[in-house]
Amino acid sequence: MKSKILPVIVLAIIFTVSGCAYVNIKTPFDIDLNTTDLGSKKGISTAYSVLWLVSWGDASYAAAAKNGDITILKHADQEMQQVLLGLYTRWRVVVYGD
Repeated sequence: MKSKILPVIVLAIIFTVSGCAYVNIKTPFDIDLNTTDLGSKKGISTAYSVLWLVSWGDASYAAAAKNGDITILKHADQEMQQVLLGLYTRWRVVVYGD
């Protein structure tokens, strides 16, 4: 019984430590963050994927700008959340502007 539990525990630790179990990354699309003017509005667009088979949504800049009623884009961020090597994935684009 003990010999079967140990490999499961070791695999669980490896998946968790290596980022295979859960990943949450946020990155800016800007070079000089010290002088970035975000603007007064914020828009978000999202796309999803499940089981590597089905995906839906629109995570584009245009969709995010439309959702935030933004006509002049000033800054954008990208967020990606992934569970169990991509069984569930969420992509999100956040744009700022006026």
